[in-house]
Amino acid sequence: MLSAAGDAVHVLPVINAIKRAEPASRITWVLQPGPASLVRGHPLIDEIIPFDRSRGWRAFGDVRRRLRADSFDVTLALQDYLKAGVITSFSGAPIRLGYDRARARDANWLFTNRQIPPHQPQHIQDEYLEFVQALGIAGEPVQWGLGPWNGERAWQRDLVSRVERPIAALVIGSSRAEKDWIAERWAEVADALYEDYGVQPVLVGGQSPRELATEAAIRAHARHAPMSLLGSGLRRLVSILDASALVISLDTGPLHVAVALDRPVISLMGFSNPLRTGPYRRFQDLLVNAYGDTVRGGRLATDRRAGRMRSIRTRDVLERVARWAERYRAP
Repeated sequence: MLSAAGDAVHVLPVINAIKRAEPASRITWVLQPGPASLVRGHPLIDEIIPFDRSRGWRAFGDVRRRLRADSFDVTLALQDYLKAGVITSFSGAPIRLGYDRARARDANWLFTNRQIPPHQPQHIQDEYLEFVQALGIAGEPVQWGLGPWNGERAWQRDLVSRVERPIAALVIGSSRAEKDWIAERWAEVADALYEDYGVQPVLVGGQSPRELATEAAIRAHARHAPMSLLGSGLRRLVSILDASALVISLDTGPLHVAVALDRPVISLMGFSNPLRTGPYRRFQDLLVNAYGDTVRGGRLATDRRAGRMRSIRTRDVLERVARWAERYRAP
């Protein structure tokens, strides 16, 4: 699994399941540097081999040399596109387990010699757990173990000491513009959180041009300028979300981090089906679903729906905030 912080979160229960079944097993993960920074230091991951896309074709040579220097029994091809397939072929493992032909994009099945059984679309977390089930390993209980690590607690305590109110983390950016929400509405939610619920809105995420533009617009429209911790990095983001009383997130990696940390999260979903990429099993009552019908013809819908995020109103989100205050807020 090479890319995306959210996918990296979903891989962790796979690793936990394998280690529960075989504590002496050794896990090597090929992963891009960004998401690698999120999971590096996890006690159950023995080695991370970075796949640095910025090196172009040389990145494949780097990974091939690292893989060929070791010996593997099984490769799990969790990502079904061409680059991942090429790297799967480098592992030399006698068992290379991938998707069935119906789900393997880019003819990815050509790089594997075993396939998981066909299955109807389901949540991506359950889809990844199909791999351990194919190995005869139980996927339950679903566990992440994402931290914060012991060495990160001091920074977290310092952050909490500097914020006089409980923290409400607002994840204002995503990897695709179609998943983003309107900045002026973020500002209205931030003001309501501050004035009506006595919490401190904190903007979190990266520092992409879209995120910085959204941050500037929120600050321009809000009566109470929210605190910004954009660009803190993924590991510090874990500490921020872990310290938060509430998270409000777009359909992006930090949403799944919040679920893994068991922090109440209001999910704003419109572009992708929340039954596939939304909060896994938890906080369904806090979900804002602008995607629409999630099941068609008895099957989970997998199409992408542009333009739906604009239909989410400020009051839709504040209704979920009121529900959070009633059901989840600590006394």
